[in-house]
Amino acid sequence: MASQEEFDKAAENVKNLNSTPSDNDLLELYSLFKQATVGDCNTDKPGFLDFKGKAKWEAWNTRKGTSQDDAKTAYVEKVKALVETHGLKA
Repeated sequence: MASQEEFDKAAENVKNLNSTPSDNDLLELYSLFKQATVGDCNTDKPGFLDFKGKAKWEAWNTRKGTSQDDAKTAYVEKVKALVETHGLKA
């Protein structure tokens, strides 16, 4: 299980990646972060024409039932993989 410190450090590292991860990676990060910090999706699904909002909502909603601790751990692991792939700014 990831500690709050590890989670916070991972959230900082995401902001300092050398390059922007793929859209799929960004959606995965978003959904894990929201699940870890808020829990199950608690907002209404965005409208049909809000493509970005709808994608984010759907990504988060797929995490329904995942514990916040499990989401934190998965988020930290995902960030570690992205740091290895993209590197951090000096």
